[in-house]
Amino acid sequence: MSIDMSRGQIFGASRSAVEFHYDVSPDFYKLWLDAGMTYSCALWRGADSLESAQQRKLDFHIAQACASGRDRVLDVGCGWGSLLRRLVVEHRVKEAVGLTLSQSQADYVQKQNLSGTRVLLESWTDHQPALPYDAIISIGAMEHFVRPEISRAERVNAYREFFRSCHTWLKPERWMSLQTISYGIGEFSRGAISSIFPESDLPRATEILDATEGLFEVVSIQNDRTDYARTCREWLSRLVANFEDAQRLVGDKMARHFRAFLDAAARGFDARVFLLLRMRLQRIAC
Repeated sequence: MSIDMSRGQIFGASRSAVEFHYDVSPDFYKLWLDAGMTYSCALWRGADSLESAQQRKLDFHIAQACASGRDRVLDVGCGWGSLLRRLVVEHRVKEAVGLTLSQSQADYVQKQNLSGTRVLLESWTDHQPALPYDAIISIGAMEHFVRPEISRAERVNAYREFFRSCHTWLKPERWMSLQTISYGIGEFSRGAISSIFPESDLPRATEILDATEGLFEVVSIQNDRTDYARTCREWLSRLVANFEDAQRLVGDKMARHFRAFLDAAARGFDARVFLLLRMRLQRIAC
């Protein structure tokens, strides 16, 4: 496993910054996430529970990337492995590879010993696959690719490096599905984002579009911000219901920090300060 941060991490969150948020005990996250430990916006249309909404989201991205039944699929920012499991168990993918910078997440996935999955403790900037992928999916990772202090030109350059890497890894004419929070309208303190996600900042849709030019065709893009407001409120409700256990696991300060973060995030999506972008991209032959 590689933990070298030699290239693109000058723009994005370091491993220590990622650990601040994601290396909190998995038992804490189990208190308020769904049973699959999916820590990203659910897809609520046609769903009657958080669990079913998260499964619908995973299946949506698998369909967008045309990943079902493929030989090799990459998950950039694999979290605790819910997409990896869905790919190999429900969608007959032969090998699902996940990237994460969180040791806790990598350990969690590896302990499942799920045939056909492989998790690498490395940044996308250092990933060098031996064989190309049939599909790429990235859900909730792009929020960590740049730092607040860099310029717009540097931001677009960092995102372009990501898409250039994906272009190299992906077979010709194949598909990528991307989900990320982005800035919308109005004002929001970037420092508030860094307080919960150190060394991280959100993209803007225009920055993503500029970064993909000549590499990927953006075939579709949708804004499901109301889905994320509802997801955050569901998480918040579960956290509040289990707050004493949360305090015991991570301490009062951290538990209150997460509670305030989820409440503020829900209000931000309601107010269009934050958007939730789901994008389908096709690799351009060049």
